[in-house]
Amino acid sequence: MPSADAFQQLVSEIDYPMFVVTTVAGATRGGCLVGFVTQASLKPSRLLVCLSKANATFTVAAAAEALAVHFLGEGDVELARLFGEETGDDVDKFARCDWREGPQRLPVLPTKGWVGAAILTRTDNGDHVGFLVEPFAGEVVRPGEAQLSFQEVRDLRPGHPV
Repeated sequence: MPSADAFQQLVSEIDYPMFVVTTVAGATRGGCLVGFVTQASLKPSRLLVCLSKANATFTVAAAAEALAVHFLGEGDVELARLFGEETGDDVDKFARCDWREGPQRLPVLPTKGWVGAAILTRTDNGDHVGFLVEPFAGEVVRPGEAQLSFQEVRDLRPGHPV
């Protein structure tokens, strides 16, 4: 088996936690379903959030100062579907869900919990750009709820191809 095929098969079986990332630049809001988020440092607290260059949210995030990273619980499947299957190029996702304006005007969704985080650096990683972010605000809404994972939403039809 070619190494690229082995890689694809192996990573398709990983059960990544899923997130929705929202942001705002000027008057434009963006948000998308994201599977590539990981803690990058304990002190200071930092996350690495990777956004697809093909995604409409990437364009907004490229001009933004902060991101809101929403941790999805098992009760957030419909939000995952909305932010994963629709594209901001065609649809105002925020008109189709409950949300509120949070710190630094970030759109905050009613999920398991969220952090607002300042964008420190952007790194080109291929078809995704890594945003190293440092949390400055957050809220735990539903403590203890199981996290929504990739295997639970792998049947979604992406709003954009990778």
